[in-house]
Amino acid sequence: MTEQALTRITVGGTAGTEPYDVLVGRQLLDELPALIGQEARRVAVLHPEALAGTGEALREDLAEQGYEAVAVQLPNAEESKTAEVAAYCWKALGQTGFTRTDVIVGVGGGATTDIAGFVAATWLRGVRWIAVPTTVLGMVDAAVGGKTGINTAEGKNLVGAFHPPAGVLCDLAALESLGTHDYVSGLAEIIKAGFIADPVILDLVEKDPAAARTPQGTHTAELIERSIRVKAEVVTDDLKESGRREFLNYGHTLAHAIEKNERYNWRHGAAVSVGMVFAAELGRIAGRLDDATADRHRTVLEAVGLPVTYRGDQWPKLLDTMKVDKKSRGDRLRFIVLEGLARPSVLESPDPAMLLAAHAEIAA
Repeated sequence: MTEQALTRITVGGTAGTEPYDVLVGRQLLDELPALIGQEARRVAVLHPEALAGTGEALREDLAEQGYEAVAVQLPNAEESKTAEVAAYCWKALGQTGFTRTDVIVGVGGGATTDIAGFVAATWLRGVRWIAVPTTVLGMVDAAVGGKTGINTAEGKNLVGAFHPPAGVLCDLAALESLGTHDYVSGLAEIIKAGFIADPVILDLVEKDPAAARTPQGTHTAELIERSIRVKAEVVTDDLKESGRREFLNYGHTLAHAIEKNERYNWRHGAAVSVGMVFAAELGRIAGRLDDATADRHRTVLEAVGLPVTYRGDQWPKLLDTMKVDKKSRGDRLRFIVLEGLARPSVLESPDPAMLLAAHAEIAA
């Protein structure tokens, strides 16, 4: 498995959706016209402000190939995931005469592909879209699986739709321009895949943590491909989170509460890292997870430079936010915990004392 090879990972169609491919390799933009198809006349390239040059270059390239292409610039990161930004995109599509045969391309990190997919899901009740993730987080998580969404004042991703893309292009060359903190943040989702499904991922990270922190690492392509395969398998089996897909939320219940509490100034991966340590401690306290696997969370995450603690005085706020998390059922909190390596399960309505004890283990 080398970075030079083109890897094609198919996400099977379920619930009336078409299967699609996730391509991993280099110089992949030549694959874009085939994904857009001959039926499309217009293409809207949605990109964050930070990738203005990339978005415009892609628009020009598509225009040269005969498409009526328009670039729509969005705010950076989570600031783009609002109803106001979605409305701005709808206005742009309306002004350009966007029809059901036209295509949206989302170029950027996970927040950009989230909003691009949501706009595609809601315009004319659903148009085709293609994800071109440019971050680790986008490649292994946000762009794969068909979950789209925006944030509200009450929490993260509470408004959204299941709307799978027509294809995903993961160009590894894009990772070379990422800052270290952004790159390392994405490792949290890779490590999560290791704990819930593919322990080989953990072995590769632990073998050389320094290499795992850089896109030039020996195992970069393999780590990304293995993570995508984990998600592709789960999503193929359960698109709408009625079963196994909920396991992908490992560490995310607390993570989303931390993100909201920090007004989205924390990177998603950093919050997920703390959330996984919390979930591991909760599993241990509940008598489901062995000490060695629980302790391994902290060591592997710290080895790559991810945080494992959070401000202890914020627990009441975090608890209130978790109660309106998507995974809650009525007034019952639900957490994904492990019963062993690669053995995720649901812990419903844990005793408040257990939650407090788990929180004490991550309190800074």
